[in-house]
Amino acid sequence: MLAFTSLTVSAYESELFSLKNRWEHTVTQTPKSEREDILSALADEANALAEQHRDTADVLVWKGIVLAALAREKGGLGALGSAKDARDALERAIEIDPTGNNGSAYVTLGALYDRVPGGLISFGDSDTAEQMFQRALEIRPDGIDVNYYYAAFLQDEGNDQAAKEHAERAVNGTARDSRKASDEALREDAASLLNSL
Repeated sequence: MLAFTSLTVSAYESELFSLKNRWEHTVTQTPKSEREDILSALADEANALAEQHRDTADVLVWKGIVLAALAREKGGLGALGSAKDARDALERAIEIDPTGNNGSAYVTLGALYDRVPGGLISFGDSDTAEQMFQRALEIRPDGIDVNYYYAAFLQDEGNDQAAKEHAERAVNGTARDSRKASDEALREDAASLLNSL
């Protein structure tokens, strides 16, 4: 029985590893015109993996990350279904793992709450976005991703001084070994944002 369990764990881990790598390649190196189709296929894979591992936080976090990236590429009202599914997966992941996969779930939720429309259209909400970013900062204060997305949020909110501080933190932040390419791309985005402030 134990051997079967380890096989199951390693099988899902290798699928998840492959999914992460292809997501990273897609968001950092694939031309924008090709991203939506690739992310749509990755979302199907992430959904299937999450169906098999409903109570595995890291699978749910990655389902949320992939769906959030797909929503960003789709844009407009067509993105709302993916955004809501991403939110639901990330919130479920946090119920299972309160650190949200080292803060990743909170960063993605913060960006979703910031970027989707609010009111009667969807679930967008600045106060909730702020709470999500603050929680991510408590977990990983030197994270490039959280500091960059929080800086962009603060700029949108008209708080340029705080935006500048977090953009600087992103530029000087620590890239994660498992997400080097995407973190380095965000470091460049943070440098551009910093120059504009």
